Amino acid sequence: MPEAVIQSPPAIPTTVREDFPALAQEVNGHPLVYFDNAATTQKPRAVLEAIRRYYEHDNANVHRGIHELSNRATATYEGARDRVAEFINAPAREDIIFTRGTTESLNLVAATWGVENVKEGDTVLLTELEHHSNIVPWQLLAQRTGARLKYIPVTGDDGRLDLDQLDTMLDGAKLLSFTHISNALGTINPVAAICAKARAAGVLTVVDAAQSAGHLPLDVQALGCDFLALSGHKLCGPTGIGVLFARRELQEAMPPYQGGGEMISKVGFFETEYNVPPHKFEAGTPNIAGAAGLHAALDYVDALGRDNIHAHDAELADYAHTQLSEFDGIRIFGPAKERAGLVSFVFPNVHALDLATLADQQGVAIRVGHHCTQPLHDKLGVAATARASFYLYNTRTEVDRFIEVLQKVIKLLK
Repeated sequence: MPEAVIQSPPAIPTTVREDFPALAQEVNGHPLVYFDNAATTQKPRAVLEAIRRYYEHDNANVHRGIHELSNRATATYEGARDRVAEFINAPAREDIIFTRGTTESLNLVAATWGVENVKEGDTVLLTELEHHSNIVPWQLLAQRTGARLKYIPVTGDDGRLDLDQLDTMLDGAKLLSFTHISNALGTINPVAAICAKARAAGVLTVVDAAQSAGHLPLDVQALGCDFLALSGHKLCGPTGIGVLFARRELQEAMPPYQGGGEMISKVGFFETEYNVPPHKFEAGTPNIAGAAGLHAALDYVDALGRDNIHAHDAELADYAHTQLSEFDGIRIFGPAKERAGLVSFVFPNVHALDLATLADQQGVAIRVGHHCTQPLHDKLGVAATARASFYLYNTRTEVDRFIEVLQKVIKLLK
């Protein structure tokens, strides 16, 4: 296969791999090539150590405690809130609600702001690129309220949205919820431009940043969104911790999401007064260790530089795209240029599951299936795709190994 013409690699040192213990292992007798980063990322020692340190030294419940351990736990948890606000340039720390992840964040918006504000006949606008987590909550809301769902279409295999229709589709819409980066195709949507048009039309915006947080700079004030959701585990952090950015004035008017401890200020037998936001939306004992790990992950990512990470991911995706294009009959999805760090593809007469199974036997981890985007796959006319997704610790050498394994697998399956 001919050498691809590529740019010089960006400023992510290959030594970062040494920070990730999971990458040092062999799988089925071969060095692990982990290309499933759009599903979840591996964790650096700094994150693992932050979680260990919390449990070994500061483990206690947060808020209202008088003793030293509770004070330390509270400082850890609320310090993570401060760090998230800084990471996404939120106007205030109170704009940050901790959740279990992007899925819960999106459900929270639908179940609180949505139930309170979306009425029968109203339109909730989505796109055909969306993950199920940004479709199903709105379907549930529509079933409950009688609202209608409409979708901005994709133009084809390139995965770009038909934004020529945006002005027309925004007319009469109540809310627009859309992804920053497609987890299935790698499309990077022009969030700031879309949010500006929505704001001009009086439409609130929700941004699914699960695939963009930790991969490129993220500034909610520059983007101009009303809500933004992200997950810790997609950016080197632990599972079970996520974030919802919500403008304070919107939070004030939203009903609680769940009931229990922490989200209250006073409880009687027949009525309750709720805590101030964001605590009003954080019922029960929070994931304090997860918050500690998330804080460490944000520090780790920013130490490398999100611009550097984005350039690194994009360069690997371009390199892989060029190499994959040499295969006969392959169908590659997503933009040819300016894509995020992933490539999805199918081969004629080769089932994606068989491809991934044989690749795993050679130590290469990729994801196959519909990637929680069944409607999108239906639109594209495919049941499943194979997806290789990259992150800051991946290398061109691994891409070369991936291509080599793919050549062997295709030869076996055809």
